[in-house]
Amino acid sequence: MELPLVVGVDGSDSSLLAVDWAVDEAARHGLPLRLVHASLWERYERVQPSFSTDRPAGRVMAQDIVASCVERTQLRHPEVKVSSDVLAADAVSTLLQAGSEAFALVTGARGRGEVAGLLLGSVSLTVAARAMCPVIVVRGEERNVRGSVGRVVVGVGDATGGTGAVRFAAREAEARGCALTAVRAWRNPVPEPGSAPAESGPGHPGPGVPEEQVSATLDDALREVVREHPEVDVSRGAVEGPAHRVLLEASADADLIVVGALRRHGHLGLQLGRVAHALLHHSLCPVAVVPHRV
Repeated sequence: MELPLVVGVDGSDSSLLAVDWAVDEAARHGLPLRLVHASLWERYERVQPSFSTDRPAGRVMAQDIVASCVERTQLRHPEVKVSSDVLAADAVSTLLQAGSEAFALVTGARGRGEVAGLLLGSVSLTVAARAMCPVIVVRGEERNVRGSVGRVVVGVGDATGGTGAVRFAAREAEARGCALTAVRAWRNPVPEPGSAPAESGPGHPGPGVPEEQVSATLDDALREVVREHPEVDVSRGAVEGPAHRVLLEASADADLIVVGALRRHGHLGLQLGRVAHALLHHSLCPVAVVPHRV
């Protein structure tokens, strides 16, 4: 049985954007779609008498939200099989549990009731930092969210943490019929006082920065996916600069940007590196965070 694509819904504009993106993604991959609404309305509403036939107002609203989202997905892609759940539970815990049996989790950038100035909602950030399956946060410019660019970008980090992200990005590029660009950032070290100035430029990255090693890392990361996805147009680029800035710039010309995130056994806190954190808050296209267990 195929694992579903799970999307968290709460009725916000950001959530509806995530629903539209998720049903397109489900149709692209031939996956079932599961809509999940979770909130703790029962905690804040007066307990109903046992003989009452009235449903709590929070549950009524939640069911209306989910029903509306189901109808929205069916109108957009009638061929996608859709299921839904309305749960009186904490949203983060519910989505993390759903992610244990999911192809991926999809969330909006901000939930209903979030402070307008927030760059990213707390639920989306926590889920992206703790889930054991890929998490896609739908954010960015309209053309990027719509998938009009025709390019998936993957950030290539160390050899162990980047493998899953590269494979995920390659599958996305193949399903979309678009190009894949692998990007690795590198830094030119600051010369020691008194040392001669180093040549700089595309062919001279400076002493101590093995340009060949940067290219070799990209080659190693892409070797398997090139063989497994021969139809995908793959390009690579080693770009000088801080990784988070390099990838933020790359997000402007991408339909999806993919990064890896390490998950350390027994670690209960948020597990996001600086690069993933920056992309989740500022990316100009949807962001996929692909976990890697260590």
